[in-house]
Amino acid sequence: MKSQRMIGRLGVELDAGNFLGDTRIRLLEAIELCGSISQAAKEVPLSYKAAWDAVDAMNNLAEQPLVERAVGGRHGGGTVLTAYGKRLVSAYRAIEGEYQQALDRVAASLSKPGKEDADDLRRLMRSVSFTTSARNQFAGPVSSIRSGDVTYEVGIRFDGRNEIIAQISAESVEQMRLAIGREVHAWVNSAAVILATDESVRLSARNQLWGEVSRIHVGPVAVDVVLALPGGRTVSAIITREALNELELVEGSRACAVFKAATVTLCAFD
Repeated sequence: MKSQRMIGRLGVELDAGNFLGDTRIRLLEAIELCGSISQAAKEVPLSYKAAWDAVDAMNNLAEQPLVERAVGGRHGGGTVLTAYGKRLVSAYRAIEGEYQQALDRVAASLSKPGKEDADDLRRLMRSVSFTTSARNQFAGPVSSIRSGDVTYEVGIRFDGRNEIIAQISAESVEQMRLAIGREVHAWVNSAAVILATDESVRLSARNQLWGEVSRIHVGPVAVDVVLALPGGRTVSAIITREALNELELVEGSRACAVFKAATVTLCAFD
């Protein structure tokens, strides 16, 4: 059998799972070089919206923000890497070199007579990888578990001040081995999030995250509104154009992202 080379795509993990890969690292490097997310997106290449979505996801999952807006300057501001972001990029590139060398040694070993074919390993690696379409992804420790007659309410503290409540079955609690302090991911689809601006209104939804509108992307049918939360995370909501006008939302507006506990999906990584 001919010698085969496996090309590695390194993924960096938090306690709760994967959050960083080659495309996002290249985006971070381009932001550092260009000082502008629009220019960085062209370098990768990614759409402007996809680039911001990636930045939001990274900032939401990391212990500290990797990217932040810069105010002022000759060009009126831009987007820059934080010191934490720069350290993470450097660490990724250093580990990536070692990772590829290890894969080269594995491929050489597998190509010897009597060894498993490298394609078997590739198929296995593909089978255990996955992606999710949920725009809102948060990671943090389980902060509370409350049992009910049929379901459990599980709290996830994803920063110093905000908590997400998920409603899941007793079987899921057992299968995921949930306990206080266990790191999990919480996923919420943007379409399940509604926005409110009246702080006097009382809502039954367990999850109510107040923040400031940081971006509004108006599409041909729907509108994607991104709220910046106090802890540096973000949450996205897909609403109609009519709702945007009725709420009179603009960048800088204060609004609340509201979603039911039953719409939150939890994932734990062993």
